[in-house]
Amino acid sequence: MNVTIAESWKTQLQPEFDKPYFGQLAEFLRHEYSTQRVYPPGRLIFNAFNSCSFDDTRVVILGQDPYHGEGQANGLAFSVADGIPKPPSLINIFKEIQDDLGKPIPKSGNLERWAHQGVMLLNATLTVRAGQAGSHQGKGWETFTDAVVNLISAQKDHVVFMLWGAYAQKKGAVIDQTKHLILKARHPSPMAANYGGWFGNKHFSQANAYLESKGLAPIEW
Repeated sequence: MNVTIAESWKTQLQPEFDKPYFGQLAEFLRHEYSTQRVYPPGRLIFNAFNSCSFDDTRVVILGQDPYHGEGQANGLAFSVADGIPKPPSLINIFKEIQDDLGKPIPKSGNLERWAHQGVMLLNATLTVRAGQAGSHQGKGWETFTDAVVNLISAQKDHVVFMLWGAYAQKKGAVIDQTKHLILKARHPSPMAANYGGWFGNKHFSQANAYLESKGLAPIEW
């Protein structure tokens, strides 16, 4: 299992890597990847970090679990690889961007172009067994990603946090609201979005207006 993380994040997160829980998590993952089908591929576990450096991070979108279908998960929350059909949550995200900013829905559901602009697409759990949603929850990933959220909140200024659904909002409760913008909405999954509270949230235009007000470049959504 070939796993690497960008130096900008490794420097900041080394204290977490050195803690006993992370050693236990690493051992669990070694066993899982050698005996089960696990997503994403090992080389993409830290794709969110490798595609968006600590210094460049301007927006954080919190997800929960990687997609557990064949070929879907690419290490970025809500994103799928090129050529993979867009999942329902991602379709609803693109619909909101279309309504909010007038942008057409893209052919690909690969969100690497967002990550390269400074959007941290962070799942709470970075791995999952094929076909078994939530199967790697409670193994240590949540502790690690809580530390990531705390780090960004404490060490950076003027970051936009998009918290969609109750799970993300609970995880984001530690964010310093005095120096960051926190945007909350229902989860974009059809089950939640169709009850109201997702469509019309205008998070994408709000994020760009905030970034520009702080002298930062907007995101090309």
